[in-house]
Amino acid sequence: DMQAMGLKLTAEDIYSINHSSLKDAVVHFNGGCTAEMVSAEGLLLTNHHCGYGQIQQHSTVENDLLTNGFWAMTREAELPNPDLTCTFIDRIEDVTLQLSRACVGLAGEAREKRMQEEMGAIVKRATEGKGLEGRVVAFDFGNSHYLITSRVFRDVRLVGAPPSAVGKFGGDTDNWVWPRHTGDFSVFRIYADADNNPADYS
Repeated sequence: DMQAMGLKLTAEDIYSINHSSLKDAVVHFNGGCTAEMVSAEGLLLTNHHCGYGQIQQHSTVENDLLTNGFWAMTREAELPNPDLTCTFIDRIEDVTLQLSRACVGLAGEAREKRMQEEMGAIVKRATEGKGLEGRVVAFDFGNSHYLITSRVFRDVRLVGAPPSAVGKFGGDTDNWVWPRHTGDFSVFRIYADADNNPADYS
């Protein structure tokens, strides 16, 4: 039990749809990593290996960012990454009952077809015209289903990273060993519109 071990956060501190919570600070970085928001100006931290591809894309023979590291001293010097995304969970909602009701009396392929149609309708209702993306995800071996809506930011720029000799020190061997002696981080900035919603690169 985490509270017995000293956790002071409440469930509302971790996940809230009405107030700022931990879910608003933890980012799904480029589909495979996590990152943490660390400033009101859009700065985020992630692991060095998570930003490695972007650092590599901006490296040249003359300016090897992997070897030398990189630090943007102004916003204008930050490097764009057109294929990079950062995803924030907007809401998680149990839709198991909705799906069950839609499939009453159906079995086999007919049930699966109706299930897919209803999931599509649920996602459309939750996202259309709202700047959100969504999906219905099965849990508990398909016995429960949750709608997850999210905001996906696509203007994400490289702000800084240490040289690989620091960021990847020890390689994968040290990745799972404590204490670690690696500067395993890279810094990016998310850009948004005036309402803090996803915006195209500008």
